[in-house]
Amino acid sequence: MRGPLLKKLCGDENVFALGVSVARVVQLIDSDDGGTHDLAYYVLSDAGLTQKVLRLANTPQYRTKAGTPVTTVSRAISLLGFNNVKASALAMMLVDTLINTRQEQSVRTELEAALCASLVGREMSRTGAHQGTEEASIGALFRNIGPLLIAAHQHERYRDIGALVTAGTHTVNQASQSVLGSSYDTLSAAILNEWKIPDPIVRSIAPLPPGVVKAPQGKAEWVRVVVSFSMEVARILARKGGPAHGVLQALLDRYGVALGLDREQLAALLANVRSGMNDLLDSMQLRPRDQESEADDHVLPDVLLMATMNDSDSAPSGVHPSGKPHNAREQLLAGVQEVAQMRAAGHSRLNELIQAVLETLYRSMGFRFATVCLRDMRTSQYRARIAFGDDHAQRMAGFTFPLTGADLFHLAMQNDADLMISEAATHKIRELLPPWHRTLLPDARSFIVLPLVVQGQQLGLFYADRAVPAPEGVPPDEASLIRALKAQLIVALTPA
Repeated sequence: MRGPLLKKLCGDENVFALGVSVARVVQLIDSDDGGTHDLAYYVLSDAGLTQKVLRLANTPQYRTKAGTPVTTVSRAISLLGFNNVKASALAMMLVDTLINTRQEQSVRTELEAALCASLVGREMSRTGAHQGTEEASIGALFRNIGPLLIAAHQHERYRDIGALVTAGTHTVNQASQSVLGSSYDTLSAAILNEWKIPDPIVRSIAPLPPGVVKAPQGKAEWVRVVVSFSMEVARILARKGGPAHGVLQALLDRYGVALGLDREQLAALLANVRSGMNDLLDSMQLRPRDQESEADDHVLPDVLLMATMNDSDSAPSGVHPSGKPHNAREQLLAGVQEVAQMRAAGHSRLNELIQAVLETLYRSMGFRFATVCLRDMRTSQYRARIAFGDDHAQRMAGFTFPLTGADLFHLAMQNDADLMISEAATHKIRELLPPWHRTLLPDARSFIVLPLVVQGQQLGLFYADRAVPAPEGVPPDEASLIRALKAQLIVALTPA
């Protein structure tokens, strides 16, 4: 399908950008640390998305038992799970792109159905026959992408389709075929194909025949059944007054055998989805005011714990001219606490700790590029392993240097000295910078170097810079917190 309607919808600038972003995130693969880092970098590249993911990680459902706020995206991914953050990020993209259109109420109806269906798919992939299947959650999220875009960009047609369905003369697909010349199902599949979404997800949104659903044969069929079930559950939960007993029984009659669900399991599923939906709407600040006022009293402490973070996010003049946040100290302190908690929990891998430290430095100090460089004995070099910031992939590839030398980086490691340079353009500093750094980062005007030296062994360093001077410097309290952050990693690197 590549008709005028699809061309008009996908040709819209915002929808085109949404499609590009969705395709990029869908294609991220959880290849251990590489996938986690790529997802963390993608989220961090969007300040609004970063704050929504952090809010979600700080909701009562996910907050750690110790109650320490989650302040890094890396930790949020560890806490929520790679697939959960990926699906949540996709949901947040839909909301950010479409919620402020002129037809907000209709769009909101379809958006909330998509979000709710995604949570049902996530629950089913957590407890069902094919656990950990992310296609179920992603397919459910985009099951109604056709009506969602029609509501946002062709609202009169959306309203006409709704009127036919309400009158009882047409099914949804019959009404959409009559008004649009294409059923919603066909349009949704065409949009996902236009966005180059992988075939397994496109196939998962195909409609099922009416009547009792047969037991699926294999993972692909199971995902398709879950996606259809998820959207039906979402539509039922959206009804005012809650789902009637007869409606739920009809749902069980249709899907119970295929998905191995009984009445008790369905009730537990619905309760988990309602709770997750409230948390998701809260993280996106979409909960209606009347629902907020009915929230349980125990939510208040969590809101207070997050108040500092939320206030700093919305402060219009919250950074120095260099880009360093005014509340750097508070962000560093939160990062130290978070890394300490990760170590105390005992199940975080070393790479997760390194990434959490690097992300804390990058965000709390407002750097434009940050990397960790570790010794590679196979090549007799120090090589950048993880990076955040502008052109991070290209800069990381060039951030390599030999094990020995007499430049600024080697002197820092030889003396185990933390360097915080507020103006790198001075003659004395320029003389100490190696040629590879002047070529790779010619515009670096302020930077820090934090050596990683364990029992006399020079393992590498953290490096982070800005393209502007930082005359505000690093006051003693911030310097102490930066050293405390590094010390947490040194302890983890020290042999027992």
